[in-house]
Amino acid sequence: MKASERAYRSLVADILDGSLPPGSLMSEVEQSTRLGISRTPFREALSLLYADGLVTKPSGRNVFVSPLSLEGIHKLYEVRRSLEELAARLAARRGDAEVFEKLALRFQDAHHQLESSEESVDSYYQLNKDFDEAIDATVENGYLVSALATIRQHSTRARSIARSDLPRLRASAAETRVICDAIVSRNEDVAAHATHLHLHHSLHHVFSTIDTALPA
Repeated sequence: MKASERAYRSLVADILDGSLPPGSLMSEVEQSTRLGISRTPFREALSLLYADGLVTKPSGRNVFVSPLSLEGIHKLYEVRRSLEELAARLAARRGDAEVFEKLALRFQDAHHQLESSEESVDSYYQLNKDFDEAIDATVENGYLVSALATIRQHSTRARSIARSDLPRLRASAAETRVICDAIVSRNEDVAAHATHLHLHHSLHHVFSTIDTALPA
C-alpha cells in the first residue's frame, strides 16, 4: 500500500472518530511527522480528503478539518434519508432473503444483549457496517453506493461528537431489525418507511445530545 493511501486511511479514521475534531488545523509538518511520511504523500492524502469534503482550505495555506454545524447536520440527514430510503427499496426488491434474515437475528440479539462496554458498543457498530455492506452489495447501483459512502462518512462524524447511550443503541438495533424484516418480505414501502423513521430518530438523538457549543 502506498504511503499516501496509508496516510489517507489513518487521517479519515482520526477525523471520523473525533481524534481530529472539526476545525482542527492540519499542519503539514506536524501531521506528516506523526504519520511517519514525507510531505509529498501527505499532500496526496489531503487531496483525497478534499474530494471527500473532510478538509477545507478557507484562506491562505492553512488546511482545517471541515467544520460541523447543526444546520449542516440537518442538511446531511435530508440527503441521507433520500438515499437510504431508495437503497432500502432496492434491497427489498433485489436482496438475498437469507442474508437479511441472518442480519435481522443479529440485530435482535444486539437489542437484548448490548452492554455499556467498549467492546459491546464496537461490536454493534461493526454490525451496522455489515448491514450497510449488505445493502450496498444488493442495490446493484454504483452511483448510489458511491454517494452513500460519502454521506455515511459525514454521518459518522456527527455521531462521534454526540453522546451514545444504551437505550438509543438498543432502539436503533430494533429499528434496523424491522428494516431487515421488510427486505426479507419484499415489502419496499415498509422498508423505506422503517428507514425513514430510523434516521428521524437518529437525527433527533444527535441533536438532543450533541455538544451545545457546536455552531447553529
